[in-house]
Amino acid sequence: MHSSFHPRRALAHGLLCLIGLAAGGAAQAAIRIEIEGVDAELRRNVTELLSLERYKDRDRIEPDAVERLYRRVDDETREALRPFGYYEPKITSSLQARNDKRDWDVRIQIVPGEPVLLDQISVVVKGPGGSDLNFTQLTSNLPLRSGERLQHAVYERVKGELQRIASTYGYLDARMVRSDLLVDPAAHKASVFLEIESGERYRFGPTTIEQNVIREALARQLLRYKEGEYFDAGQWLRTQFAFDDSQYFSAVEVTLVERDSVRHIVPVHITAQPARRSFPFAVGYGTDDGVRGTVGWINPRINSLGHRLRMQLKLSQINQRFDTRYDIPFGDPALEKFSLSFLAENTHSDSTRIVDGVEERTEISTRDRQLEPSITQAMGRWQRVLSVAATHTVTFNKVIAPGSVSVVKQVDDLIVPGITYASVPEGYLGESLFSRAFYIELLGSHSVLGANVNFLRLDLSAERVFNLSRRWHLLLRSEVGTSVVRSPKESDTPGAAAPTPELPGRYRFFAGGDRSVRGFGYHELSPDGLGGRHLIAGTVEIERDLPRNLGVAAFYDFGNAFNDFGDPLASSVGLGFRWRLPGLTLGIDVARALEAPGMNLPGARLHLNISQRL
Repeated sequence: MHSSFHPRRALAHGLLCLIGLAAGGAAQAAIRIEIEGVDAELRRNVTELLSLERYKDRDRIEPDAVERLYRRVDDETREALRPFGYYEPKITSSLQARNDKRDWDVRIQIVPGEPVLLDQISVVVKGPGGSDLNFTQLTSNLPLRSGERLQHAVYERVKGELQRIASTYGYLDARMVRSDLLVDPAAHKASVFLEIESGERYRFGPTTIEQNVIREALARQLLRYKEGEYFDAGQWLRTQFAFDDSQYFSAVEVTLVERDSVRHIVPVHITAQPARRSFPFAVGYGTDDGVRGTVGWINPRINSLGHRLRMQLKLSQINQRFDTRYDIPFGDPALEKFSLSFLAENTHSDSTRIVDGVEERTEISTRDRQLEPSITQAMGRWQRVLSVAATHTVTFNKVIAPGSVSVVKQVDDLIVPGITYASVPEGYLGESLFSRAFYIELLGSHSVLGANVNFLRLDLSAERVFNLSRRWHLLLRSEVGTSVVRSPKESDTPGAAAPTPELPGRYRFFAGGDRSVRGFGYHELSPDGLGGRHLIAGTVEIERDLPRNLGVAAFYDFGNAFNDFGDPLASSVGLGFRWRLPGLTLGIDVARALEAPGMNLPGARLHLNISQRL
């Protein structure tokens, strides 16, 4: 008989044995806990306080340890019910062993009993804060009400709110002189006594700013408070955000200096380091424009006056765009500025439709060059932009049909004044907004300004998300655009026939695509594919959040670009998938057209949108 020793085979066998031993040792004790007789909120609190719940996922737990933890069930359950006003519950529990005491069943039956109700409630603010609206709004509408069930969390919330108001609004010497929750379980009554001594209200003291980036006077325009005003922690934090969002600084620290308890002031010290030039770069993909990329260059500070320069190049299959903007701040440098921008953009789109049974293809190419000075102003919850654009636009309309090709070229050199209003959120500090609750733009031109036609164009859009619950959201989005176009020749030769005036290509309306009416191609919806004078578009979308930053959506889109109100609208329905990750958002929508006026009903269409910032 012959035998030999193989080191590799022995090592493999040894590893298998170790894995087997580890697997046997890691077998978890299965402890199943059932709690009955209470609602979900009470059940959750009982579960969180049970020692058995915390220990049941241990790799190994001995039977005597299970029995020892089980003996705590009664006391832990009572402790869990008291914060909700139940001080005399009846608790019945049982422990059942299974599989030779490797598995356990714990059953807890709870009868909460008569709850403790609130009786006397006294919440008093003494001192100067007694008449402060910030305190009186709380004390006049307390969530604690006589006759309601006692809830410790509500009592603690009111107590914490008193202290929060004091520290937020300048009562920095405030102290709680009484905080009593008196419970009489036998009488099923509880009384609350909260009393705070506010002390004097502090004001903002002098502010010192340590920076060598922009002029001192300009930096002080970023302060959201004035010396001598009552201290407000919200305005103090907004000052930090204003310095950050100004983009002049890379690091900002806004600190409160030790307060002066004699003069009741709080000095502030700010230190800020200069920001560096940046080169933002982004790549993405969309079914409308295919692969797209963006590269930019930003100089956040040209000089001590706070001038800044931005350049950006965007490239995709249907759009090539270069723009640069020079900003000169004035007034509030976080919100107000004079800008001079230049734009060079080439855009190409095409659409196919069936006309009298014949396929007709329309291609539109535009070349835009635009120089535009503008003034951006802050007006409370609104942002206003006044602009005058000097525009050179060349539009090629190419129609391809069997046996024929027609090309129409339109050249427009004109000056277009415009005004826009956009709603901004409370506390807005100039940061980029991806959507606005309301936006309105009015612009136009006249033959005396070089236009081939006199026109006035109005564009309104609104968007809002309603949180139906923690995970369900309703998105409503709409856009309405209209224009009035008139040829100067109509007034020169009364009664004579004049050609139909055409709106400059840059200012025509289009619908369809990833960010418009899904189920249709990019700019596919418009009269003959050439763009329209008017636009109506809207979206109703319901989204459901899922774990792991995922979400699903169902939507209904409608809209069209047209030359005459009363023309039919296109519509579509679809389902979408969302995946949100840091720096990356993936959106996939499948939409099917329900109505497609003037064209054959297209089949289901996939809309893919991927955006990534590197």
